[in-house]
Amino acid sequence: MVDLSGRVAIVTGGASGIGRSAAQQLARAGAAVAVADINGEGAEEVARGIQAAGGDALAVTTDVAQPPQIESMVERVVSHFGALHILCNNAADLSLLERDRDLLQTDIETWNKTWEADLRSVMVASKHALPHMLAAGGGAIVNVSSVDGASGDNTRFAYATAKAGINVLTQCMAVAYGKSGIRCNAILPGLVLSPAATDTLEAHPAIREIFLENVLTPHLGTPEEIASVIVFLASDAASYVNGQLIRVDGGLLSHVPHLAQHEKYFATLATSAEAPGDGATSA
Repeated sequence: MVDLSGRVAIVTGGASGIGRSAAQQLARAGAAVAVADINGEGAEEVARGIQAAGGDALAVTTDVAQPPQIESMVERVVSHFGALHILCNNAADLSLLERDRDLLQTDIETWNKTWEADLRSVMVASKHALPHMLAAGGGAIVNVSSVDGASGDNTRFAYATAKAGINVLTQCMAVAYGKSGIRCNAILPGLVLSPAATDTLEAHPAIREIFLENVLTPHLGTPEEIASVIVFLASDAASYVNGQLIRVDGGLLSHVPHLAQHEKYFATLATSAEAPGDGATSA
């Protein structure tokens, strides 16, 4: 059982999905949790739920695309709880995804706004959190990246490159501050069945089926499964884990890209007269 008693955590994007589950699980592990989100009412709801369950929580309305609001968020949390030990940079502006396509179809405004909300926010939050963590003798930063930042695609160029930036930033912070007691790791989720997914292309049943064919688990991911890894990385159980990019994607990026098509093909052969005989060869 992870014990985070006496620790103070901030979770950005904490009103829903992965952030909501992370805030709840961190609180169940004993941490005092600041639930930060641009959706202030949603953050309040999560904080009230944590308090009703016996935990300690604070809601902080924060637009992570605005650096002054991030600075104010950190200051308010430290003023309220007296310290800061854990930062989960989870927030991203998914409303921009429908405008985020390939290089020729994506306007500069969409690119800039995506980077401000999804990448710059991680830098700014970490920059303001680090002094308090160092003063506390150490801390853990967990960045929520994406498998999109680890492989190429024909769309979502801005989102993918912002997530790739998070990956490198994660490793740079681990290198720079690891000897001072700061651990910084990133989680790269695959498709997660969160409320946000219902507003994207992945909500389509046919698209979900494609993902299900390509993961190496019988199901697609849930916010709770991602959150459990966040809690682990925030805890002393992960005291020797630093600078890591951890894919939590059901094995999506762990196989050759044509696996699903090969399995369908050979399943067809197995039930047809064209099934390879004893003389068949394979590469």
